[in-house]
Amino acid sequence: MAIVSQPNGSARGGARTPLGYVIDSESSVRSFLTLILQGCSIDAAEYTDSIQFRKSPPTRPPEIIFLNIGNDAQDAVQTLNVLAKSAYGGPVQLMSSRGTAVLENVKAIGTQLKLQMLPVLQKPFDTAAIHAILLSQQVGNPPAATAKAVSVNLGEALRNNWVEFWYQPKIALRKKQLAGAEAFARVRHPQHGVLSPGSFMPNASAADQLALSEHGLISALKVAQNLGKIGVNLRLAVNIPVPALMNLKVQEIVRAHRPQLENWSGLIIDVTEEQVVQELGFANELSKTLAPYNVRLAIDDFGRAFTALMKLKAVPFAEMKLDRSLVIDCGTDKVNAPICKSVIDLAHSFGSMAVGIGLEKASDVMALVNMGCDLGQGYLLGQPMPEDRFTALLKQRGVPRPAAAAPAPVKAAVARRA
Repeated sequence: MAIVSQPNGSARGGARTPLGYVIDSESSVRSFLTLILQGCSIDAAEYTDSIQFRKSPPTRPPEIIFLNIGNDAQDAVQTLNVLAKSAYGGPVQLMSSRGTAVLENVKAIGTQLKLQMLPVLQKPFDTAAIHAILLSQQVGNPPAATAKAVSVNLGEALRNNWVEFWYQPKIALRKKQLAGAEAFARVRHPQHGVLSPGSFMPNASAADQLALSEHGLISALKVAQNLGKIGVNLRLAVNIPVPALMNLKVQEIVRAHRPQLENWSGLIIDVTEEQVVQELGFANELSKTLAPYNVRLAIDDFGRAFTALMKLKAVPFAEMKLDRSLVIDCGTDKVNAPICKSVIDLAHSFGSMAVGIGLEKASDVMALVNMGCDLGQGYLLGQPMPEDRFTALLKQRGVPRPAAAAPAPVKAAVARRA
């Protein structure tokens, strides 16, 4: 079994996509890590233990390996021996819920075998910890969220074509099927790597925000057309600030770039509750103008400004995306759960679909299902990924068409700052 590491690949420019191994007996951990790797433009090969690992080698070598140390530490040691004999030269990330002494002992064995052993990772861990590891090893395209000091000019990024849009799956919770995707702006900086909006939006001028909004809208329409060519008629969403939306010629842009697809699923434009509640008259008129083009508005951060909620009933929003503070721990927090349920019911009473965002725990997903929430987004279900990676996954998994975005149960009836 030869596992010789290769130079780091890339999912861009036609180069080979990097590969990561995930060796862990817990299926939930394997799925969680695989989702993170895929969102960072890294393919993943999953194994339950060293026996399966030895029997089912992948067709190409990895750039990084995540190896769990379970109750039988010898299983992990056997895997390390296999890697050493195969002349694997890439990093090995040990992870476990066991004591530090066991981890350090296994790490020492790996070091003696001349393997590149990373600092041990104690379970449970979060997405940020994995991103930090991938960044340190320069594998894939993880977001540089840890580089808080990095600040770039949005106008410069736009002029240099550094801006791109990543897409996060939106899942129909009951059917467990793809129901859409949301676009998230990223800047691929030549020195700092991939940057999230926190690095380029805080000081962005109104003109640059308008230019980014137009770029995002046109990009989403073009991506919908490209997905249609592979048989996926997907409803995409893009986030646009209300001040920019008021100065954007949305109708003309949609008319010029509308996907030429039979029964096109349409487009969602997300606006924050805080901004749109001040401009409900404009939102109502825009909704009427865009309806013939199959473009709908949706509320982001729904439930944050409780005093203004009833005002939103005047506008036919397609979706209402629950504020993250309502979703986090809704499966275990006895105070938060009933509030979350009330906001979901309110969304349905408005004739809108309820969307839970920021999902990272299975308990929260199950709670939202029981509460009647329609759609879900989050790292547990899939994280933002470059267009080429997103398209490749759809092809790989043979997704011919997303689940239909059904009307909310009461009445007939995407890029957030992430």
